[in-house]
Amino acid sequence: MKYTSTRGRIRSLTFKDAVMMGLADDGGLLLPESIPALTQGEIGALEKLAYPELAFQLISKFVGDIPSADLKDLIDRSYASFTHPDITPVVHHDGVHILELFHGPTLAFKDVALQFLGNLFEYLLKERGEKMNILGATSGDTGSAAIYGVRGKENINIFILHPHQKVSPIQELQMTTVTDPNVFNLAIRGTFDDGQRIVKEIFGDLAFKSKYSLGAVNSINWARVLAQVVYYFYAWGRVRKETDCQQVCFSVPTGNFGDIFAGFIAKKMGLPIRRLILATNENNILTRFVTRGDYSIGSVVHTFSPSMDIQLASNFERYLYYLYDCQSGQVRDAMTQLSDTGRLSFSEVERAKVANDFVAISVDGEQTLSTIRDFHARTGYVLDPHTAVGVKAARELTDGDVPVVCLATAHPAKFGDAVKQAIGTGPDMPASLAGIESREKRCEIIDADTATIKSYLASHSR
Repeated sequence: MKYTSTRGRIRSLTFKDAVMMGLADDGGLLLPESIPALTQGEIGALEKLAYPELAFQLISKFVGDIPSADLKDLIDRSYASFTHPDITPVVHHDGVHILELFHGPTLAFKDVALQFLGNLFEYLLKERGEKMNILGATSGDTGSAAIYGVRGKENINIFILHPHQKVSPIQELQMTTVTDPNVFNLAIRGTFDDGQRIVKEIFGDLAFKSKYSLGAVNSINWARVLAQVVYYFYAWGRVRKETDCQQVCFSVPTGNFGDIFAGFIAKKMGLPIRRLILATNENNILTRFVTRGDYSIGSVVHTFSPSMDIQLASNFERYLYYLYDCQSGQVRDAMTQLSDTGRLSFSEVERAKVANDFVAISVDGEQTLSTIRDFHARTGYVLDPHTAVGVKAARELTDGDVPVVCLATAHPAKFGDAVKQAIGTGPDMPASLAGIESREKRCEIIDADTATIKSYLASHSR
């Protein structure tokens, strides 16, 4: 399997080189040159597998340059830290199946990919005798998951930008209370979009990227998306065995387009997904794109679901590549237009293709709280606000003829204020968060300025 950039000027990379490059050197995002197509018989055989073995079977199809025994060991170690034996269990409440993706070290879906990516980075750096400085931006969950994935690992420093006072208190504490010497938390005076822009600008300076051995941990790194493809297959298998339905719908709360893009890849591989439901909060650029063909950047709105408080979705370029029939020149033109004007327009033919891939809805704050409240009243189950956005979208956009799986992207304890506002009491606190408020903290507040961040990196890099 070889990898190519969405912008067409980087081609024929191995999996290892694609992981280490992160953002393609031409500014694009890396994708496999082809997507493996599975028969229904092959997919049916996968449903019998435990999660780590399923992950090994699927990820192996995209990896041609890591020995099987080594890859299997990386995967097994990545999921040994999860607290549930099923890794990503599926529960059924009030007519919806909930895929619980929050049983990893930081109680968020990002752990599923970032535990794997952290081990993968360590393996590749040891093999090559190299060091790496990881740079990433977070809207809340990526940062802590990435930090926990590489804390204390040899030959790696990690620098995470988060928007100052615009993540939940628990999200902030999960990052800033990790005081390992290889971890650097930077609270930028700005938004997540500012952080994401800074990261892309720094990676675009190829001389700086090379000099300081920068690595990408955001979902611009293909390995992140690849690891997330696995749980779509896992959830499908569990629901199919329970319901005997071949097709399912997935409702995905998303802001950066990475989680739902993993579902898009699973569908391209042959997984019988009837419908991918894209659910956003008031930061609804992706919903406007799907429903009206309107991809225009607005101002970020602070919501109860801060991990989705994003306007410019970094993984959107990967979808454009397929929307444009893998024409990299068209992708380059579109990204130039977006940079120059802050918007993209689409033909009727393109909008029809989008409608075949997704349906979408925006869920506002009051709807989010009422969904948490009503779901809890009926079932006793507590949704976090991001998952509530997905459940509300599922209610609005499915007709009940096939099962629907809602991705539960975070434990409700990470957003206790919103939960308490909805149901009158805070969620149960997991053991991993006990006493987190009193732990030692380390963080630097810094301007959202590319030159300032580059100077900090230069003075603190390995």
